Amino acid sequence: MTRDNNPEMVAELDRLDQAVKAAPAGDTTAQIALWRQVTGLEHWFFIARGGADQPRPYVVAAEQGPVICLYSSAAGASEAARVLGLADPEGGAVPLFGVPMPTAIDYVASFGKAGVVGVTLDHPRLGHYIPLANLGLLKGWIEGAAR
Repeated sequence: MTRDNNPEMVAELDRLDQAVKAAPAGDTTAQIALWRQVTGLEHWFFIARGGADQPRPYVVAAEQGPVICLYSSAAGASEAARVLGLADPEGGAVPLFGVPMPTAIDYVASFGKAGVVGVTLDHPRLGHYIPLANLGLLKGWIEGAAR
């Protein structure tokens, strides 16, 4: 299994979540800061569905359409799987997988062909949403930071 993300990076997402919730309507500054932090993670984690040889990320039905559940940490993904009733009730290991950044952005974007319309962060705990069409913006932030 891929090693988990830096706990300080993940904890900063909780602080940014509070900033998003406290922001006045229409002010997207905190939301942008939150998604910039997500692009700084080493890996994006997913609850695995399907066979172990070709796992797919867990998807929820949202008002907009199917949305991939992205997790900022393996620990958070495991906890979400338990809360959502996706884990072995006997306490066994939760099937997870991580995709390194920035490859994770293209990986998630590829599900647009299957009808996925967006991504939700740390569902159901945080639940911030971004449409797949905006993933290019996230990728641009990474490429801009690399210069």
